[in-house]
Amino acid sequence: MLAASLFCLFNLFAQSYSTPVQNVLTARSQTKPRKLHGRFLQITDLHPDPFYLPGTSTSKACHRKIPKEEKKRAGYYGTPYSACDAPLTLTNYTLDFLAEHWTEEIDFVIWTGDNARHENDRKIPRTTNEIYELNGSIANRMNEIFTMKGIPVVPSLGNNDIYPHNILAPGPNSITNEFYKIWQAFIPFPYQQAFQRGAYFAVEVVPNALAVISLNTLYFYDANDAVGGCSHTEPNDPGNLQFTWLEDQLKSYREREMQVWITGHVPPSNYFPECYVRYVQLALEFQDTIVGHLYGHRNADHFFLIEAKDIEVTNDIHHGLKHDNLCDSLLDDFAQLPKSGRTDLDDYAVINVSPPVVPNPYLPTFRVFTYNITDVKDALADSSPIRQMNSLDSSRSELLHRRKHRDNSSQCKEGLYRSSWKCQLQFEPPISINADAPSRTSRLWTPLGYAQYFIPDLKDNDKSHPPRFELEYTTLPASVLLPEEGQNLTEFRYPIPLRNLPNSLREGKMKKKYFPYEMKDLTIGSWLDLARRLGDVKEKKLRGKFRQYMYLGGT
Repeated sequence: MLAASLFCLFNLFAQSYSTPVQNVLTARSQTKPRKLHGRFLQITDLHPDPFYLPGTSTSKACHRKIPKEEKKRAGYYGTPYSACDAPLTLTNYTLDFLAEHWTEEIDFVIWTGDNARHENDRKIPRTTNEIYELNGSIANRMNEIFTMKGIPVVPSLGNNDIYPHNILAPGPNSITNEFYKIWQAFIPFPYQQAFQRGAYFAVEVVPNALAVISLNTLYFYDANDAVGGCSHTEPNDPGNLQFTWLEDQLKSYREREMQVWITGHVPPSNYFPECYVRYVQLALEFQDTIVGHLYGHRNADHFFLIEAKDIEVTNDIHHGLKHDNLCDSLLDDFAQLPKSGRTDLDDYAVINVSPPVVPNPYLPTFRVFTYNITDVKDALADSSPIRQMNSLDSSRSELLHRRKHRDNSSQCKEGLYRSSWKCQLQFEPPISINADAPSRTSRLWTPLGYAQYFIPDLKDNDKSHPPRFELEYTTLPASVLLPEEGQNLTEFRYPIPLRNLPNSLREGKMKKKYFPYEMKDLTIGSWLDLARRLGDVKEKKLRGKFRQYMYLGGT
């Protein structure tokens, strides 16, 4: 049983079981709509460890024994580049920092899972109660910091949020029921039944305009032995049922002319082959509706591409990333991209994987994205539906064109492929694409960039020298951070709040180390341009930065 004193660092988790369902983008009084800031937070993989003891051995999960060498001892706020999880001091500091510096600057929170420690110490095995208590404590803090102030929080289930880790049977079950209680403040009423069945749901973070879909990626995860891996011959497999639900949601949002973020814990690179095929198919089919894809789990800062060729019938039944040497694997993939003049953007989607709060194995981080709200005029008070502002064109049907499918009928007659989703998808109606969608062209709801924050000197921090999150880098170009000379200051919208910039940037001294990519936005085309540059062996400095951000000084 966990000592009560350890959990005093959190508010009592039981309180999170009795909080009201979040009021999306409204103040607690519900009398005045919140102003849109055009920013949101992604936070992932907190991995708090209530058994962490400063000064103990890093080889013992930072739980016991005091080594002679100081460099092998656990730090007060955490131990970077080790296999130790996060002390509660780091978890609390992170949440307190967000409450103080970001609550008044963001519109919603994407929280992509893993809020319990790893199974990394046989002498102190995890228990179901411990996992639920940790998740409940953090959920209660997230509710107090964000939801009760009208900021929607959209959590996702992580592979370490369950016992045993990775294994989740089809729902409803005790796990989906328990997380329904823990997260009831975050789950809108219309999705409560779907959540209890499969732990997935959606939130309209900007009503009638922008939604976030939280997937239960454990039903797609190739380490989950309790499911069928989305086999086409098993229509009631929980992964297939979730994809059917996802397709229905995307169709509904498209009809309502809304935009959607797809989020979850485990990224598609770790899916069962058949689940991966279904994900790629929907990501491309609804490219006009999905504005981006955000995940965690891998504990390394990176992005990767999913492509139309991934669902073609070939001898390679599954396209994914190598688990070893992730950086080199990605750079090799980027080097294979066609030149810009030969690229059909219809054939791509971009998966962003955020690094974790836990310093296992690198340094604590979080991200704040900025997105285009130019046409919203900072308020939701307009009586006309926001979706009217988002209408792509009065002649929308003329903008749509159709994706071409290869005829793989001969291969699909073979036993290896006949029952695969690749063959079943080949002959469905052609996919509609819109080149003017926010995922392709900068317009209302288009993601413009993100700022990533980290704690660079974590091991040196203690009671006398507390840590502080600092800007690590941003994808934004330096030219957009501050207003130009003569520009109307009252009309200028800071993509990163002035108070959350380093002093040098506030003073206009644009140090290159903060601007490695200088991306004009986060559209699919911009990501492909960056991927091509990273794939070029001549871009040594850029590739070095990419590796540096991925591993944060580790290996």
